[in-house]
Amino acid sequence: MIAWLKGLFAPGHPAIESASPRDAHRLAQLHSASFHRGWGEGEFEQMLTERNTLVHRLRLGHRVIGFAVSRLAADEAELLSIAVDGKYRGRGLSRDLLSIHLGHLAGRGIRTVFLEVEENNQPARRLYQRAGFQQVGRRERYYRDSSGQDLNALVLRRDLS
Repeated sequence: MIAWLKGLFAPGHPAIESASPRDAHRLAQLHSASFHRGWGEGEFEQMLTERNTLVHRLRLGHRVIGFAVSRLAADEAELLSIAVDGKYRGRGLSRDLLSIHLGHLAGRGIRTVFLEVEENNQPARRLYQRAGFQQVGRRERYYRDSSGQDLNALVLRRDLS
């Protein structure tokens, strides 16, 4: 009986779906927990209402545990950010989120996706490499870490067509 009740309230399988302005607070929490300079709730509210921005949320049960954000321009997009709650990392959820997000971009006619990734962020670099992104540039002192040290970024590109 207890096992049956646990199954009834278990979060189930992750769902990847379009985010809405109601998600802005949670997305800001996730971003702040994942990056040195987190975006605020107002920034997410604005992005979620812009026509040239695509935002997906990763939901487990009723809890949003991740997101992906891209800005679109003509037939190109820039992946601005992707994050998964630290408690759920290492389970392939980022890979699934990125794959679905890229599929939606392709469905909107996007042919090329760009992004910047911190040069020393090996987990993110592996994610993007496995997803078919290639390095096309480097930006010196693009990021700054919490200690104030300047960090380099790699510019990556993936063709969707």
